[in-house]
Amino acid sequence: MKLLPISKLVFGAVTVFFLMAPLVAILPLAFTNSVFLNYPIPGFSLRWFIELFTAGAWKMSIVNSLIIGAGTTVLATVLGTVASLGLRGTSFSLVFGFIRTVFLLPMVVPAVVLGVGMQLMFAQYGLANTYIGVIVAHTVLAVPFVIVNVTASLQGIDSRLERAAASLGAAPHVVLRTVTLPLAMPGIISGAVFAFATSLDEVVLTLFVAGPNQRTLARQMFSTIRENISPAIAAAAFVFIAGTVVIAVLVNLGKRRTQNA
Repeated sequence: MKLLPISKLVFGAVTVFFLMAPLVAILPLAFTNSVFLNYPIPGFSLRWFIELFTAGAWKMSIVNSLIIGAGTTVLATVLGTVASLGLRGTSFSLVFGFIRTVFLLPMVVPAVVLGVGMQLMFAQYGLANTYIGVIVAHTVLAVPFVIVNVTASLQGIDSRLERAAASLGAAPHVVLRTVTLPLAMPGIISGAVFAFATSLDEVVLTLFVAGPNQRTLARQMFSTIRENISPAIAAAAFVFIAGTVVIAVLVNLGKRRTQNA
C-alpha cells in the first residue's frame, strides 16, 4: 500500500517529462546566434527575437494572429455562452442532447474536412481570403471549448440564488445579468482563453480559407518549416509559450478574485 503513492509520483513525473521534454529541447535554440537549429549552441543572441518583430512577414503574421484571435475570441465567447445558457438544464432531453452533440462535433471532425467544406462555402459567399472568413472558420473550432467551460460553470451554480432573485421581483434579464453571468464568469473567461489559444494555434483551416494577407503566425511557422528551417521558429515558439503562461496566470488570478468577491 505504501508503494502506491510512490508509483503515482513516478508516473506523474514521467508524464510531465514526456510533455515538457520537446519544449525544453527547442526553447534554448531561440537564443542561439547560429542560423541552424542544432546543439551545442555556439553562442547566445537575441537576433531571432529581433527578426521576429522586425521582419515584414513575421510582423504581419503576428498582427494578423492578434486581429483574428481577438475576433474569434469575442464571437466564440458570445455564441458559446448563449448556447450554454440555452442548453442549460436540458440534460434529460434527447433533442437537446443531440443539439449539444452537434455543437461539440467540430472538436472531433478532422480539420481537413472542415477546411474543404468551408473553402467551398466561403467561395460562394465571397468570404474566401478575408479576415471575416478566417474568423468565422476559427470560431467554428473555438465554440465547443467555450461551451464545455461555460456549461461546467453553469452546472456549479446554485439555482436557489436565481430563484431568490426572481422572488424579489427581478426580471429574467436582470437575474441573468446580476446573478447568472457573474457566477459563470470563471467558465466564460476560461472559454475565452481557450478560444484565443485555438485560433492562435490553428494551421489547417487557415491554409484552406486564408489568403496571403491573412497569414497567421502559426501558418508562417508552418511555411518556414517547409521552406527553410530557421531559429526564428524557436523564437516564435518561445513567444507562444510565454504568452500562454502569462494568460494562464492572469486567468487564475481573475478566477480567484471572482470567487472571493
